[in-house]
Amino acid sequence: MNCTQNRKIEQVTDQTLVIGMDIAKQKHYASMVDARGRVLKKPFPVIQSRSGFEQFYASIQEAMKEFGKTEVIVGIEPTGHYWLNLAYFLEEKGIPLVMVNPMHVKRSKELDDNLPTKHDAKDALVIAKLVKDGRFSYPRILHEVEAELRAGSTFRESLTKELNAVQNQMIRWLDRYFPEFVQVFPSFGKMALVVLEKTPFPMDIANQTVEGLMERYRQSERLKCPQKPKVQKLLEVARHSIGITEGQQMARIEIATLVRRYRQLEQEIATLTEELTALAQTTAEYEWLQTIPGLGDATIIELLSEIGSFAQYQDPRQLIKLAGLTLKENSSGQHKGQKRISKRGRKRLRALLFRVMMPLIRHNEAFRQLHEYYTTRPINPLRKKQSIVVLCGKLLKVLYAVCVKQQAFDGERMIQDIFSQFQAQAA
Repeated sequence: MNCTQNRKIEQVTDQTLVIGMDIAKQKHYASMVDARGRVLKKPFPVIQSRSGFEQFYASIQEAMKEFGKTEVIVGIEPTGHYWLNLAYFLEEKGIPLVMVNPMHVKRSKELDDNLPTKHDAKDALVIAKLVKDGRFSYPRILHEVEAELRAGSTFRESLTKELNAVQNQMIRWLDRYFPEFVQVFPSFGKMALVVLEKTPFPMDIANQTVEGLMERYRQSERLKCPQKPKVQKLLEVARHSIGITEGQQMARIEIATLVRRYRQLEQEIATLTEELTALAQTTAEYEWLQTIPGLGDATIIELLSEIGSFAQYQDPRQLIKLAGLTLKENSSGQHKGQKRISKRGRKRLRALLFRVMMPLIRHNEAFRQLHEYYTTRPINPLRKKQSIVVLCGKLLKVLYAVCVKQQAFDGERMIQDIFSQFQAQAA
């Protein structure tokens, strides 16, 4: 058992009232036990409302007085976003909140009655007993800029998904009515959208001249200088199109609606990104993160929204664990299992690190050299994907170092430090 686990166990003393809560959308359930796991109060409901929370707080005060407790700790099993309201309420009241892993709850609920029964009251008691054993983690309740970045980044992700969905609908529309369109416009740029707005069907283009089409597109406020070679190619493919000619009245309404929504989403995402960039620039970390070649504003925003302030971490290994990049191994006896990442952490952060690493390998000389070394070293060379996983961990350590020490990124120093460690290990 590690020291961190010991500290968690020591936090629960004979003077501690331990409360486990099963979280739901409208009604939570709470159960109170002592430091030895003895039930002090049977599970009872807590309504998700101001009055419900106040009654819950009053129940805590009464129980502490009745059972002679001077401290209290509340443990929850996080369920979506429903726990956030309670978390901020408990923080206002000065009551510490901890979290237990849902998988631990699932695997330990049969210990008392040897039954796989599941209900809210039982789960609340299981959670309370996990907390008294120190099997919990500490949630980070976000405030001010961190809360703004998290909310804004999450919303931008949802807008981006919606934009991709609209784009897929437009592609499906083109596959039916104008499949040759992608030969001229492989992506939905400014001119492609104007063409879909003004002349969505091949029949709208086939009988026109290049000059006539250019003049028509030029009338759009969004496109003052249409590209003549593209117009010529568009005219050519339209005259030989195999697009469907039936149902065009409704199809015209459909594509017009999709183009408007696509533009609207693009504008909303751009505006939101500007707001998020301005917020990120007010953080202490922004100045140092932008010194790392290959990290743009969009990446910095997402990193800060997922990680928050680096000052709140004591060691970069906490960030590696947060991202689910810690290694796991299944070995027994003489069998030596393969090591893989645990994937127990923030999925969005892990996905972000993978997306960031590809341009970093291309544009950051230090990371490019490390990638080449890991994949070509004579002893235990890594596959490309394995190397990327290792470099994601290295990146977190670099981010932590430049932000905590408040020093600009130095690629040469990073390479020297790492290769000196390799030489020392080899010796």
